[in-house]
Amino acid sequence: MKRIALPLIFGLVGCIVLVGLGLWQLQRLQWKEAVLAEISARIVAAPVAVPADPDPEADRYLPVVATGRTTGEELLALVSLKQVGAGYRVISAFETVGGRRILLDEGFIRTTERDAPRPAAALEVTGNLHWPDEVDGFTPDPDLASKLIFSRDVPFLAETLGTEPILIIAREVSGTANRATPLPVTTTGIPNNHLGYAVQWFGLALVWAGMTGFFLWRMTRANRERQT
Repeated sequence: MKRIALPLIFGLVGCIVLVGLGLWQLQRLQWKEAVLAEISARIVAAPVAVPADPDPEADRYLPVVATGRTTGEELLALVSLKQVGAGYRVISAFETVGGRRILLDEGFIRTTERDAPRPAAALEVTGNLHWPDEVDGFTPDPDLASKLIFSRDVPFLAETLGTEPILIIAREVSGTANRATPLPVTTTGIPNNHLGYAVQWFGLALVWAGMTGFFLWRMTRANRERQT
């Protein structure tokens, strides 16, 4: 019994730790689902006017409505849609009727529409404020000569197009036809991998328990053989 006591304790402690990590991930899953539900409700709430000085954290996903016109100044953010393929998000400078210059993500165009004319146009836009976090060490540098960008870095977009660092992602656009297809803000891009992590931890706990049991069986069998 003394020979198997230490492996048994080690196996039990390992299983307890792994099961505990799995339960913790299930708790995180419940928390994340509540957060996503809150964000979803916020996204579709009644729109308000664009705040004078919105906060990138407190006002993220805030539904807003704005009336004004695009200026013809734009950048194209490379994007790919399932079952559609590659295309671009049209990021335009937008002048409101109150005289503010802000950024407008008008939506998706196909690669064949890249060079189509998109002159200044009067629009009423309903959408959501957003400050996407899309820049990492693998993000290519923008090609401003071709008006091509690879991330929606709001401070960079604002500096390049001469606007406030405020981005509206369009949900509904009226006042023009066939400029772009809105790609509204949703929660689908927010990662929620806690269930997968929980399954992994519980799976590891089963493997650990199986290996511990097998090891103890081998030790017990070896002891019996020596005794005979």
